[in-house]
Amino acid sequence: MTDAPHSTGAPQKTDEAATEGDGRPIRYWHRYRKENGWRGDMPGGPPGEELAALRAGLGSAAASVPSMWPYYTTPTDGRVTHALEAEHGALALYGLHQQSQSTPMHRRHVPLGRALHELRLRERFSSDALDRRVAATVESEGLPALLYRLRMMIPNLRAAAIPLDYDVLLRDLSDWQKTDLRQRVRRRWGLQYYVWGPQNAKDREKTSQGRQQPGPDPA
Repeated sequence: MTDAPHSTGAPQKTDEAATEGDGRPIRYWHRYRKENGWRGDMPGGPPGEELAALRAGLGSAAASVPSMWPYYTTPTDGRVTHALEAEHGALALYGLHQQSQSTPMHRRHVPLGRALHELRLRERFSSDALDRRVAATVESEGLPALLYRLRMMIPNLRAAAIPLDYDVLLRDLSDWQKTDLRQRVRRRWGLQYYVWGPQNAKDREKTSQGRQQPGPDPA
């Protein structure tokens, strides 16, 4: 399935997006990063007003929130594409995730399923309740339904200071819009969530004890 435009009304992109040396656009979650922390001139990370601008896109259609327009890096001639919708969703979720966090909430090699499994091991919530929430999330059909579910999950990751790989999430959100790829994303998230189990007896015992005394349901 091609990434064909399916709507109009997005802003005409007039400025060249900043790019890496290989020509790839620099996504917002990389803008203030350096190695494993923040740039020296931005020790606190992204400005609060920029994160607020990104959060304004939660629950809104791509290109419908003017405050987000400066942060898009997806090329567009004014039409909304699947790629732009995926970036809009990732930016809005990142703005929610990074809010009030002193460390970067984007981290390479931490896909969504693995991050949610880490949340499960933290024993902050009932494991059964979290399992139900994760199942409901991956059973979402269209992108708006998925983004709504993720919007409910991200604050739990933020509260536990668990980061995500937003480059991977962006790819997954793009694939989610293609029927032939959505099931692959579901399987990948499911395996990441259930297979990344405790690797030693001590961890297994800790997890088992946590299940006997479950915490509150995730918000």
